[in-house]
Amino acid sequence: MNKTVALHTLGCKLNFSETTAIGRLLENDGFVKKEFDEVADVYVINTCSVTENADKECRHLVRRINRQAPEALVVITGCYAQLKPAEIAAIPGVNLVLGAAEKFNISAHLKEISKNHAAKICSCDIEEVNIFEASHSVKERTRTFLKVQDGCDYNCSFCTIPMARGKSRSDSIDNVLKSVQAIAEGGTKEIVLTGINLGDFGKGAKSGGRKHEENFFDLIKELDNNPFGIDRFRISSIEPNLLSNEIIEFVSNSKKFMPHFHIPLQSGSNTTLAAMRRRYKRELYAEKVELIKQFMPHCCIGVDVIVGFPGETDEHFKETMDFLQGLDISYLHVFTYSERDNTHALTLSPVVPMNIRHERNKMLRSLSYTKMQAFTTQHIGQTRKTLFEIANKNGMMDGYTDNYIKITIPHQKEYENNIVDWTV
Repeated sequence: MNKTVALHTLGCKLNFSETTAIGRLLENDGFVKKEFDEVADVYVINTCSVTENADKECRHLVRRINRQAPEALVVITGCYAQLKPAEIAAIPGVNLVLGAAEKFNISAHLKEISKNHAAKICSCDIEEVNIFEASHSVKERTRTFLKVQDGCDYNCSFCTIPMARGKSRSDSIDNVLKSVQAIAEGGTKEIVLTGINLGDFGKGAKSGGRKHEENFFDLIKELDNNPFGIDRFRISSIEPNLLSNEIIEFVSNSKKFMPHFHIPLQSGSNTTLAAMRRRYKRELYAEKVELIKQFMPHCCIGVDVIVGFPGETDEHFKETMDFLQGLDISYLHVFTYSERDNTHALTLSPVVPMNIRHERNKMLRSLSYTKMQAFTTQHIGQTRKTLFEIANKNGMMDGYTDNYIKITIPHQKEYENNIVDWTV
């Protein structure tokens, strides 16, 4: 009888695509997939370590597995596993910890462990990780997250990602096109391009990740001409300094790339941006937003912001609030700064009290709601191309317009995984 495996993802869209790839590897090796809340022989948790909560959630999930299936093998991989393997191995019930270089060798490692042995750590120096493993999510056919880039050469003072994922490296355009073809054959209508530093696409294995053999603009031009039947592409998070004017203009003229950008800001204060070691000033960010809106007034723009960074005074936060209020953006993803080991930010002061961090988070989330309401209101009465999802949620279904306005309507079978002209 074949062994069973259940997988769970913590964190970003890139993690979701990698979990799917790990699942496919295990299925090819004879494992039968189960839901995570079912009893299985093996449980795999793909972790994030961007926030403290991801670490806590990992521990909680291991405890739940121990209660639910005490004989099961528990495997932890992902960023948390690369950063703190010994800490994870000490969690009661964990059997195998796989770092960045080993997560796609999971089948081989599972053959060498048993429940009764001490937790095994298979990790490496992150500097040695120089391969790129393609992956994409297949949770449901409507939308797929396709990983085209991994790692980061930036050194933002708050971030552990370079320590967890290594140097920037990418798939080749030829391989991306092969992945797109395979995804299209499964009936997917929309692909979201993902990466750790997506705009840095093009650093390949041939150069050891040192130089660009191709670039992101080359990639999107090729995808726009793909003959495989993918109707829609979205660009996930892209750094403002890597979002070139030619990319913006290209998207504005494209039939396949959606009018939707997600651009990390992190702070509207140049003082705070410098302390964060970001590679731009707020003036550049404002220029990018203005240019996008000049070419595409209907474009949706999402923004990442961190509140409570060390040294962020009331005045710095007010700069951020005022800056965002004045920008023609659509929504915010707000993160409360949390201390991460081995980051430069730990040396900075003064530390912002946690209650003030939470209060600032609340204020920005309120602003995000206001911005999204205003953006949606601007489009009421317009007819936009809307891709409806397969899921039937208690008699309702969701869809997203080309410019990322969420539409919820009574479930209609004929709309599933179809692009419909819908009046907002």
